[in-house]
Amino acid sequence: MKIFMKGNEAIAESAIRAGCRFYAGYPITPQNEIPEYMALRLREEGGVFVQGESEIAAIYMVMGGASMGTRCMTSSSGLGLSLKSEGLSYLAGSRLPAVVVDVMRGGPAIGSIGPAQQDYNFINKGLGSGGFSCMVLAPSTVQEAADLTGLAFELADRDRNPVILLLDGCIGAMMEDVALPEPKATSAHAEWSLAKSERPFRMFTSFRLEMHLQEQFNCDMAELYNSWEEDVRYEEYQMADAEYVIVAYGVTARVAKTVIGQLREQGHKIGLLRPITLTPFPRAYLGALSPDAIKGVLATEMSVPGQMVVDVKNAVDRRIPVEFYGRSAGMMVDEAEMLQAALKMMQ
Repeated sequence: MKIFMKGNEAIAESAIRAGCRFYAGYPITPQNEIPEYMALRLREEGGVFVQGESEIAAIYMVMGGASMGTRCMTSSSGLGLSLKSEGLSYLAGSRLPAVVVDVMRGGPAIGSIGPAQQDYNFINKGLGSGGFSCMVLAPSTVQEAADLTGLAFELADRDRNPVILLLDGCIGAMMEDVALPEPKATSAHAEWSLAKSERPFRMFTSFRLEMHLQEQFNCDMAELYNSWEEDVRYEEYQMADAEYVIVAYGVTARVAKTVIGQLREQGHKIGLLRPITLTPFPRAYLGALSPDAIKGVLATEMSVPGQMVVDVKNAVDRRIPVEFYGRSAGMMVDEAEMLQAALKMMQ
């Protein structure tokens, strides 16, 4: 059965069905439907909802819940996530799983409340101190937002590391039909947690006085990050005979599909690569594109200056020309403008 839901609401309900039983957050547009929904539904499922006095307080409440082996989630937007970044570093440094949702708005700083994709570098490159990483999932539909929420909890538990669901405000606010996942029975007491009644003494900490222990931890995490190459997810659209490629994620990829349809009607062979995992990024796919077959790539995103475009250029390694089209500050990419940018690339 399908239900007509907002993206934010679908994420919240899917989190509960995935076994999330603790949520802590703080209000900020455009993700407010998530804490509102959690405040009502978590109580019905025997879970706990807390509106912290700040984003900083909320992320450390999540850290406490995660240490007990409970599936935990928090959500915010860019400037709220910047306040949570220290806590995210503590979660990663303590090997504690959690799901973090970033519903992006225009920036930098307070910026605007309109949808944007301007947190790309922040979330994928500079999330906090110490060089840690989180897997980043980017949905482009409400259905995919629901599906990736469940996956995020599975990956977080598997790796004992935070996972980030990154979407723009448009996906969070739009309403679409969604088939919600079946409720999943999960144990509230993971083997490694503090909640186990019979266990040896254990303590979660990111402080290691002996430098060789800290370096060993960093080497172990590097090995984990390298293993994520097996988790790369992307969508190919009209790529079988493509001579040109648009690279886009989130709602921008939806506009790109419309543009590709129009260009195909004009006889142009053009396709789409849509990254679903932004970390790990589908570099190998782009790196394997042959300059004998692909004449040009257009990277498009709701960010000016472009951010994802740098990863696209690095992946193709100057073998194929890469062009850029973007909007920012809450301005949606425009179908007609993207079409013109694609035609310019092909010329």
